[in-house]
Amino acid sequence: MTIAGLAREGSVGVETVRYYQRRGLIDEPARSGGSGLAGGIRRYGADHVRRLRFIRSAQGAGFTLEEIGELLALDATEDRDRARRLATERLAALDEKIAELELARTALKRLAHACDASASGPCPILDAFDRA
Repeated sequence: MTIAGLAREGSVGVETVRYYQRRGLIDEPARSGGSGLAGGIRRYGADHVRRLRFIRSAQGAGFTLEEIGELLALDATEDRDRARRLATERLAALDEKIAELELARTALKRLAHACDASASGPCPILDAFDRA
């Protein structure tokens, strides 16, 4: 398939595939039909689709592209300990982010309730953001 087909299979844009290639996460196959820029088109296969889907899934789990590159390299070496450490670190970062979001949610809920409780004076929500 062409790069457009690969992008479609991975639910990303062509420029995203090219970006991943520049980052070294997806290899660029040789052009078919010759060499040089005008020598043909690149053909991608099932392994490229799997790699692209892996990258997207890992991003969905919160991994950075650098960490994804490391995970891809670990796959070749079967270093499960390092992969587990990366996952554990990502879990800790997600737990921290969830705690921050829960604090923000509680504060916003309190402000919305305060806004609903009074019909006069400055809006507590706008007032709180104005003072921040």
